[in-house]
Amino acid sequence: MASNNVKSLLSHHFLLINLLSLLFMSLIHNALATTSYSNQTYGAYIKKACNSTTYPQECYKYLLPYAFKIKANPQKLCKVSLSVTLNAVHNASSTVSKLLKQNGLSRIEAATIKDCIVNIKDSLDELKQSLEEMSLLSGLDKEFHIANIKTWLSAALTDENTCTDGFEGEVIDKIVKQKISNIVLKIARLTSNSLSLINSLVI
Repeated sequence: MASNNVKSLLSHHFLLINLLSLLFMSLIHNALATTSYSNQTYGAYIKKACNSTTYPQECYKYLLPYAFKIKANPQKLCKVSLSVTLNAVHNASSTVSKLLKQNGLSRIEAATIKDCIVNIKDSLDELKQSLEEMSLLSGLDKEFHIANIKTWLSAALTDENTCTDGFEGEVIDKIVKQKISNIVLKIARLTSNSLSLINSLVI
């Protein structure tokens, strides 16, 4: 009799464990399906928003990893775009600064790179100002803050382009020139896209 009770109890426990396992797997499956659907939806939103930018492929490439953070929120989209651009410009500043330390640079090359570093750092400051202005959009005078962001971004883009403009008419090592040009091209495109997204922002 006692043996039957034990078997019955174990059977019930086993059944309960199976039911809980099935319930848990079902919840996991639903959660993954919901996340997958959400990511696809948010990804489609980012793709559509990026189509309004000058460089849509770069826009989509760099913003898609943040799809779940951005969701379908235009202000979050702009804020993430600015953050990504700011990080890229910060890295650019470090990379170009390292080029200045390499041996064999002529006086003209060193002076030109120094000027470029100044331009990139100015761009970095202007992007920081833009990001700070984004945090003020939840308050009053939204149009005023949007105008400020556009001004800062336009200035940042000008500074970035000024960096490579400084190479014109100067005798610069081709490898050094190409490295810096590639770096500046990347950050200029990111900055341009951020500006495009801000221009499309409806408050």
